[in-house]
Amino acid sequence: MSINLLLENDTDPVIWRGPILGNTVKQFWTDVIWGDVDYMFIDMPPGTGDVPLTVFQSIAIDGIIIVTSPQELVSMIVSKAVKMAEMMNIPVIGLVENMSYFKCPDNGKEYRVFGESHINEIAEKHNLKVLAKVPIDPRISAACDKGMIELFDGDWFDSLSKTLEQESEENK
Repeated sequence: MSINLLLENDTDPVIWRGPILGNTVKQFWTDVIWGDVDYMFIDMPPGTGDVPLTVFQSIAIDGIIIVTSPQELVSMIVSKAVKMAEMMNIPVIGLVENMSYFKCPDNGKEYRVFGESHINEIAEKHNLKVLAKVPIDPRISAACDKGMIELFDGDWFDSLSKTLEQESEENK
């Protein structure tokens, strides 16, 4: 489900303030027939604004996964998000680093396009697990553009799915 699906023109900007955003988030949760799902991933804007606050206050959450990227400035934003979750008693399952590196298909060498990773330092600072480091891979974009991402074959999320399975078993 996406706010973009509600727009007349998919290139129109969404210029909404807090109360409208908050009510839309709540409406997505209450009015959409989600069916019986094992896991629900809610993609929120970065930071500690209205959307995460509304989600944390309105939806029963078993845990969150914080997605980061290698840029140094992002480390500060992640620390704020972790602290917000802690203040609101929301468990942080772990961290995922997106755009972590690019692996050249010609020689297999990894390039840190956005600089060196800081995910291990962030994880250590907050006593969290690193769940995955997702590379920049044009095949991921192509699969998304075709609407076939679920068919993409990559092993970056193996540790993430194992952690989610373990947490599920522990919470039964």
